[in-house]
Amino acid sequence: MFTKRFWLDTTERAVKTFAEVAISLILIEGTVVDLNFEAALSLLATPVVLSILASVASVGKGSVGSASLVD
Repeated sequence: MFTKRFWLDTTERAVKTFAEVAISLILIEGTVVDLNFEAALSLLATPVVLSILASVASVGKGSVGSASLVD
């Protein structure tokens, strides 16, 4: 968990999660217009935090120094 590789993996996963959720919100008809900025950030932040927590929880399960559950 204290390696550069771990945090690069974790950051990559968090950014991908953010993008996936943002695209989902954009594709849902009317969501972008109906949500205010704070609500949209809240909806985006929750899965990003869960992604980071999942990476931290996987420490020691996969490759050494990686945020992955598999080798």
